[in-house]
Amino acid sequence: MSEAAWPWAAAALLGAYHGLDPSMGWLFAVALGLQERRQTRVMSALVPIGAGHLIAIAAAALLIAAARITVSASVIRNAGAAVLVGFGLFRLWRPRAHPRLGGMRVNAWELALWSFVMATAHGAGLMLVPVLLGLPAASAEHAHMGGALHALHGTRALVITQSLGIVLVHTAAMLTVMSALALLVYSWVGLAVLRRAWINLDLIWAGALITAGVLAAII
Repeated sequence: MSEAAWPWAAAALLGAYHGLDPSMGWLFAVALGLQERRQTRVMSALVPIGAGHLIAIAAAALLIAAARITVSASVIRNAGAAVLVGFGLFRLWRPRAHPRLGGMRVNAWELALWSFVMATAHGAGLMLVPVLLGLPAASAEHAHMGGALHALHGTRALVITQSLGIVLVHTAAMLTVMSALALLVYSWVGLAVLRRAWINLDLIWAGALITAGVLAAII
């Protein structure tokens, strides 16, 4: 895979991973569908859940993009690695530190807010640090376009565009996997099976954060 292509593939793979994680929202959507006995409720719940996740990821990506423009890559890499590893260790220490909804009667805005808080609390945006740092530098591409100021504006626009593109690819992959899994569980599996065959995704998530931090430090 080319150097330019791997950040986009990695963003999609991370999105698919987030889509598999029930704490990102598909389990809640299935519960709402079973409660109301409507498959359409499952799908309608996934829309605000995806929107909340996208906003949380976009906020983190824009902060990282701003840092890429104003701070050296080595500083961002070291700081991002430290935060990722630290947050992963926190998740190992407090694996059940999840934000919770007060009940099952929620509207779209409440679902979006819950998803935003959940993604933020889980450090979902932090997982994109090594991906965003892997995007090609833009300054050289625009250096010939007429003066330092023009080049700076071009660099900022490209970095922000790339970062938002990564967010969209990540979220699209997440929603694709999340929708397929939610419909599978709602239609054929049911929540009772999940209680008997549960996977400790909190442990996997903590390990993934620490791994991402190590990758951010060495790439």
